[in-house]
Amino acid sequence: MAFLLIYITHPDEQTAERLSNTLVEQKHVACANCFPITSAYWWQGAVQREGEWVSLVKTPESKWQDVVSYINEHHPYEVPCIMRMSVSANEAYENWIYSSVSLRILAA
Repeated sequence: MAFLLIYITHPDEQTAERLSNTLVEQKHVACANCFPITSAYWWQGAVQREGEWVSLVKTPESKWQDVVSYINEHHPYEVPCIMRMSVSANEAYENWIYSSVSLRILAA
């Protein structure tokens, strides 16, 4: 039973924590990890290099659109980075992810 690992960039720690915590509280995701990074990217015709924060959130695939909608509505970036990766983990962890967002646990 696979689930999604969603990678989201943020301008600062406060934004990463606020958006990630709300996603968890609203049961869109089972958990979130936040950490600092340095990013280099093209923006408005020039290369930018800045410190950012990333959140990695874990959720069932059925919650993808909920996460995207929430981030698009509340994120300060004009074009937020929201990337999804389908991943697998040990059975107990996968069951925990599904039960944390109040979805029926599927038989393994």
